[in-house]
Amino acid sequence: MRTNPKSSFMAAVVASLARHGKAASIDLGWHAPNATAINNLTRVVSGEGIYGFIYNNSNTPADEYGIYNWCNMPHVRKTEYEVPSSEYKLQYVEVIHRHHKRTVYASNSFPVESYGWNCDDEGLFYYGQPKGSNKSAHAYWQGLLSPQNPFVPTGFLGTCQFPQITAGGLDDSWQHGQDLYGVYHDLLGFLPEDMGEKVTFRVTQNVITSEVAGMVINGMFNTQADVPLLVEPSGYDSLEPTYTCTVSSNLFNAIKSGTNWTSHLTAATSLYATLDNISGVSPADSGFHASFDHYYDNLSARQCHAKPLPCKLVNGVNSTTCVTQDIADEVYRFGNYEYSYIYRDDYRSLAASATSFGVWIGELTTHLRASIAGNSSVVYRHNVAHDGSMSRLLSVLQLDVMVWPGMGSEVVFELYKKETSATPTATTMVTATASVIAPNCNHDNCLRQFIGASSAASAFCPTFTASANVSLPTFASNCDGDASRVSSACSCLVTPTSTGSAPTSTGTAGTSASGYYIRVLWGGKVLRSSNPSLGLMDMVPVETVLAYFDGLAGFGASLVYGKCNGTIPV
Repeated sequence: MRTNPKSSFMAAVVASLARHGKAASIDLGWHAPNATAINNLTRVVSGEGIYGFIYNNSNTPADEYGIYNWCNMPHVRKTEYEVPSSEYKLQYVEVIHRHHKRTVYASNSFPVESYGWNCDDEGLFYYGQPKGSNKSAHAYWQGLLSPQNPFVPTGFLGTCQFPQITAGGLDDSWQHGQDLYGVYHDLLGFLPEDMGEKVTFRVTQNVITSEVAGMVINGMFNTQADVPLLVEPSGYDSLEPTYTCTVSSNLFNAIKSGTNWTSHLTAATSLYATLDNISGVSPADSGFHASFDHYYDNLSARQCHAKPLPCKLVNGVNSTTCVTQDIADEVYRFGNYEYSYIYRDDYRSLAASATSFGVWIGELTTHLRASIAGNSSVVYRHNVAHDGSMSRLLSVLQLDVMVWPGMGSEVVFELYKKETSATPTATTMVTATASVIAPNCNHDNCLRQFIGASSAASAFCPTFTASANVSLPTFASNCDGDASRVSSACSCLVTPTSTGSAPTSTGTAGTSASGYYIRVLWGGKVLRSSNPSLGLMDMVPVETVLAYFDGLAGFGASLVYGKCNGTIPV
């Protein structure tokens, strides 16, 4: 490895990540969300209604599209989509959204429900078929309650699975796909006519995501052909996510056990008593009383499908003591308060989410780098996930106003290349692709580890002095304590293209040295982050976004395993 002045390294980093006309390092810290009625406990307890949100059907009035609709959240569609100026050329799109509306989870049902729930208006098709030989019938499940079976399940009785995507949710999924195609094919001319090898879909081990994906695909490409759905193994999946991350679990448990958390449960004592009396749920049932998750799911699933709110059963007959709309609205206010607190309001939420969703973040950055380098034929990736996935992602992005991500809630990452971008003429800190970082250096384990922790290295290297007594950071463990190797690794992260003059960068305020930019859409609109390095995520230099994600999860998620098991500090 060769040696360059460490000052060159710092100058390149600062210049390539400069924003708003001033040199600025990437801020990896937690920043509080906006103070609103959603995260104000006093207003949650004493308020009325639910902020104008919709909970009783999938259809949002055309002139109100974009507002929160729990049953069918707003997403990218042609009517509202803002087309960037012509100098920006779309290169790559990655979509992640929650599944669409469904029946309630069995664990969230009341011990005895006052009415049944049937799903005879759809079929859940489950079958296997060898490729290239014998064909299978299109077999689907039809619910059965045997009159001879003396064991009666708790909760809703009927022909549905609990959960399953309902017929209405399947139609919403199809429309979601058609709307996406209307933007990225019809409006922008970006998507191909057929999927081919340019489009992929990914789901989780929970079959409800596959139920949604099939409808989305037909809505987009009008096909009933065989389409592979990518899925990772149970217990290792980064999309749901289900991989083991002890540090994240401990952080989330701490968030949900402190005084600030228990105070809202205390404030909800009378509400819980009313709900327990009507539902028949025991006050000792920890599932229903650790948070409002169960009651929220139970009531909202009914209302999204035009089913009546429940009444208390007396001798097996509905009484006049019922859950009113005011009671349901209070449950919804508490639910949104909880999600804001868990994923944004507590300072530990960023580390908890960045570790447990960091692998997916690393996969996203790998896809972006591959697109920039021209190493992938895929131009569009589509992920069907869950509220836990969306909440963690919004937590990492530090959404300015956090809510409980509703059915079909969507985040879109768009990668653009600005055609008028200048070509770098001197020294540039290269972070876009691993293959072009330090091309003239020996990529030993020490240097590779520095590349994987590029954001941490950018903070460390400028102050590093090669001496025998220097304390080396944890991300330099592969350098075997050799200060000279650390110094060499620092110098190799800069590639000079000229000699005899001070290194400079073509990066200017809000300008990408590589000419690539990221736009992030939440609910079809540009996402605004509370983190000052991200801000309004409308054409943010790709270097900024990659450095932020790499700083939290490592290059290609290289830090996640260590952060999850505690060997790397969060």
